[in-house]
Amino acid sequence: MISFLIFLGVFLFMECVTWLTHKYIMHGLMWYFHEDHHQPKYAHPFERNDIFFVIFAIPSIVLFYYGVEGGINYLFFIGLGITTYGFCYFMIHDVLIHQRFKWFKNTKNKYLIGLRKAHKVHHKHLGKEEGECFGMLFVPFKYYKV
Repeated sequence: MISFLIFLGVFLFMECVTWLTHKYIMHGLMWYFHEDHHQPKYAHPFERNDIFFVIFAIPSIVLFYYGVEGGINYLFFIGLGITTYGFCYFMIHDVLIHQRFKWFKNTKNKYLIGLRKAHKVHHKHLGKEEGECFGMLFVPFKYYKV
């Protein structure tokens, strides 16, 4: 039970980490890597912004490594929470919203439509200033109204 609570707590906490890193790191000192993601068209299938997948995977890899050393311990479940959040982020952000893979094009789910609307609002700003809606899985309720 405690393992599940650790996993769930880390998963939920990752939304806060995402909001903070998106607002202050990706739209701040690492804007160089994130900037191409805010351009209307991409020149290549990959963006400089994809470096964040690698950066955010490193803590999970380290936690998995130390989390299985001498038997599975709490570090494993922290890594599992981060990895699961990363997978959900990928499915929402890259698949559902940006359609990098054409898997869920025609959803009528209010929650998923709300996520799309909030992210569109985020992308209406092409620069790093004056952004809004920095979270991913939890967005303001006003975007859920159809």
